[in-house]
Amino acid sequence: MERKITNDLVKWKREVGRKPLLIYGNKQIGKTYSAIDFGEKYYKTISYFNASNNRELLEIMRNERTIDKIIFKLSLLNGETILKDDTLIIIDNVNDEDIVKGIKKFGKTENDYHIIFITSLKENLLKFKGEELQYKYMFPVDFEEYLKAIGNNELIDFIKNSYKNNKPIPFHNVAMELFEDFALTGGLPEVITASLTNESDLKIKMIQQKILDSYKKELLNIDNFIDVVRANEVLDIIPYQLKKSNKKFQYGLMKNGGRSKDYDRCLEFLNLNGLVQKCYKVTNIKAPLSKEKDTDSFKLYLNDTGILAMMMNLSRIKFLTDNTSKYILYENMVANSIGNCGYNLYYYQSEGKAEVPFLIQSRTGVIMPVEIVNKNMSKSKSLSLIMSKFNLTEAIRVTEDNFSYKKGIRYIPIYALFCLKDSI
Repeated sequence: MERKITNDLVKWKREVGRKPLLIYGNKQIGKTYSAIDFGEKYYKTISYFNASNNRELLEIMRNERTIDKIIFKLSLLNGETILKDDTLIIIDNVNDEDIVKGIKKFGKTENDYHIIFITSLKENLLKFKGEELQYKYMFPVDFEEYLKAIGNNELIDFIKNSYKNNKPIPFHNVAMELFEDFALTGGLPEVITASLTNESDLKIKMIQQKILDSYKKELLNIDNFIDVVRANEVLDIIPYQLKKSNKKFQYGLMKNGGRSKDYDRCLEFLNLNGLVQKCYKVTNIKAPLSKEKDTDSFKLYLNDTGILAMMMNLSRIKFLTDNTSKYILYENMVANSIGNCGYNLYYYQSEGKAEVPFLIQSRTGVIMPVEIVNKNMSKSKSLSLIMSKFNLTEAIRVTEDNFSYKKGIRYIPIYALFCLKDSI
């Protein structure tokens, strides 16, 4: 499966001041596959090491003082010669600081060795940071990558062109049908592959459950066991929280007397490591939004709509006929898409309950409200009222309908959200 990160890796390979590269992101999103695929295409050989419980690797990185000795020992460990410029060294599942200290030696002086190392815990960045390294965050598969995986590159061009020009796309219904498949499948490569090879819905759900279990295993990295238990409670309650009309996260729904201070550490871990996305409430729309957020009021979204659909027991028939369930999945998809484009998540809610589910602040400080059209509800006036109140000249309505533009509002089909990254 072709991934966008490959282009970034090619640029990294060609950099004059190239340093060891850390790829980080959730488990099961294709980090290792993408690194190996890149190595096979752009290097003569790959030297792969799994750092998990690898005592020999740890000893090499801990004890050897020079690059030449590290390379010699790694070659012996792997049984293959490591070639300057022509071998990609991949070190997977890195969680130990001593291994990173060894890798950093390659970033202190110019040399001709190419190293990529991988971790699933974003929290490790705090331990691994240093000017000797470069960093790249990897996201799950987005709809553009999904279309490439099914060989529909032409549709990508149509979507991008319609997005750029605010003109209807001629293959809208085709794009929506494919997007519905993607929303239920989610952005995890193993699940996508199972879906594209026509595996049964039951087997796909089993794969999704296995991945969710692997996420929960990550929670064991939290220092305090009670926080591990609480983090599991948070993950399990998210589908129920998202079904409420008021989606503000409520601690009391997990257990009577639940308090924010009891869950601070586990929420920090879940959010920092990308297992959930926090969307903070603001009561004033003013740049920078980070100064307007209410840290005690937030919504939580799961990092993948396929996992959410599995936790909701959402079948394809129910997805197509139950608008409430579809809207929950779409809202989570919008949150994932905005986050994957590099924007922090905020929502607006006034005392009178006027609400806009998402606000995007561009890199130049421009604020763009984002509303999701729900066909089962009367037309919302919140967006136009808020635009007037805060002097906002543009807004986005995410819809199942085709592209259009009315009174300063861009109507964007939900399948085109991957275009946001390069346009706001």
